[in-house]
Amino acid sequence: MSIPPGAEQTAVAEGEDIALEGPAPREGKSPTQIALERLRKDKIAIVCLVVITLFVLMAIFQTQITNIVGVNAQPDPLLIDPTTTLPPFTSNSDHPLGVEPQTGRDLFYMWVHGARPSLLVGIFAATMTLIIGITMGLLAGFLGGWVDRVISWWVDFLLSLPFLIMAFAIVPIAMARFGSPDASGFIEDDKRALIGMASLISILVIFGWPSLCRLIRGEVLSLREREFVQASRALGAPSRRVLFKEMLPNLLGPIIVNYTVMIPAFISIEAGLSFLGIGLQPPTISWGQTIASAQSSFETYPIYMWVPTISIALLVLALSLFGDAVSDAFNPQTRR
Repeated sequence: MSIPPGAEQTAVAEGEDIALEGPAPREGKSPTQIALERLRKDKIAIVCLVVITLFVLMAIFQTQITNIVGVNAQPDPLLIDPTTTLPPFTSNSDHPLGVEPQTGRDLFYMWVHGARPSLLVGIFAATMTLIIGITMGLLAGFLGGWVDRVISWWVDFLLSLPFLIMAFAIVPIAMARFGSPDASGFIEDDKRALIGMASLISILVIFGWPSLCRLIRGEVLSLREREFVQASRALGAPSRRVLFKEMLPNLLGPIIVNYTVMIPAFISIEAGLSFLGIGLQPPTISWGQTIASAQSSFETYPIYMWVPTISIALLVLALSLFGDAVSDAFNPQTRR
């Protein structure tokens, strides 16, 4: 069967028109772009991010918020009654959440100013844990040999220590070592608060990085034998370039997931240790300290305990759910 003259050119032209009218080819996206797009479509993640942002803004602008409401850190002398644990009132225009029994301190001021220490401890301790854990895990997995054995020994040793007992021991030792250089035993309030926060962050970092180091080491051991790493080493790339340019970008997903999980975990631990009296020290205001002080007044003044308790639960829940959303977004095998 013969093809009429010009039919081939017409068919090609029609094919070109159809190709031009069809859907444009989808541009390639990196795994990070795909994960961010999935996060934007996750309604739970967006709600959690809004809650986290509100708490962060409250921590940043705590002074402005309390000034607008008209409360301050000074207790009202007319409301101080050390003979009773009953509050003089539950709420009024001057004190929206009431005042602390016996001391007369404003509870709204304590609630707003309790957000910053918790977030600072959680974020700073998680960041330090991330830096140390990633560095040690990369070195142990990539170099191997005696470096791997030494780091693995330290990881096993730290993981074998009881966390709570060590926390009870480290804080008093730090107070005695750095708080009072003379034999009087007196420690200024500001110095006590600084030592308490530094001790708490140190405890969280010391006991937090071994688990992350073990995870990163296992990932590096699997990446070390991949073709792109072997090609870089064969081309004579220095170890620093192989570690931070070739391996580290491929560990971005697990790193982000662990970071979002560590922050709420550390905030919960800070609140628990402050509740037990070995966390943040006065005059630093902490939600855990407020919960501990509110135990004796819970039956007659439940708002005293419920406000910081609900705040901790809401913040930790939002951070945990957001961490799960990030984990699912960076995992190509999950679909939300």
